[in-house]
Amino acid sequence: MVDEMISPTQPISTIAQRFKQLNKDGRLALMPFLMAGDPDLKTTGDVLLSLQSAGADMVELGIPYSDPLADGPVIQAAAARALAAGTTPKRVLEMLSSLRNQLTLPVILFTYSNPLLNVGMECFCEQAAAAGAAGLVVPDLPLEEAERLSPVASRFGLDLVLLVAPTTPCERMSRIAERSRGFTYLVSVTGVTGERAKMETRVEGLVHQLKQSSTIPVAVGFGISGVDQVRQVRGWGADGAIIGSALVKRMASAASGSVASEAEKFCRELRAAAD
Repeated sequence: MVDEMISPTQPISTIAQRFKQLNKDGRLALMPFLMAGDPDLKTTGDVLLSLQSAGADMVELGIPYSDPLADGPVIQAAAARALAAGTTPKRVLEMLSSLRNQLTLPVILFTYSNPLLNVGMECFCEQAAAAGAAGLVVPDLPLEEAERLSPVASRFGLDLVLLVAPTTPCERMSRIAERSRGFTYLVSVTGVTGERAKMETRVEGLVHQLKQSSTIPVAVGFGISGVDQVRQVRGWGADGAIIGSALVKRMASAASGSVASEAEKFCRELRAAAD
């Protein structure tokens, strides 16, 4: 049942808590994305801690998949490198679990539906929560399937974050915003992930539309490549900015042994723009 998706007595999630504090402070949530296992899981752990130190508010952590339909070439290449290095969902969760005493920021797992369904919705959510994840993003999961997964995730304290695209019809957009947990993920472009020279101005109207449909925060992703777009998203009234391809690209071009420091440097630049 849709009305069972969240209980009125359920404790506020760590993602909701973080957005609540950021809203009180008048700050935009800075939400970097990185691909787990690129170039290896030890480095991923180092980067997660570096991003936390540099002021990231939440991190979206990609689980590599062989057919990432929503991802552009930069993140596809990162997934391919991670898979070649032997990264599996189980190993990603083991790495995340090993950081539980050090990571304080919410980690949102980005995965496709096939790996999730292969493990089983309940089993995957239980394992993700045990590893310390705070939420899930499943970009290829239809709304109707999300309505099945959301209460399962909720039982384990995970927020299932749903995506809205510029091409989403208004009525369906409202349904998605009402059912998303933690925040609504607003895809700023029609197409796959990747850096863009500038963002489409119609995104501002979509931010306002979503805020009228639901009280939960709105985070904008896909196409944010640097400080200018972060400032633009903040000016449009969004609650968060998700930066993926630009960070992944910088990490890929960093010299061996300096990936974490390069990620930290870029995150500090973005933090200054978000504030």
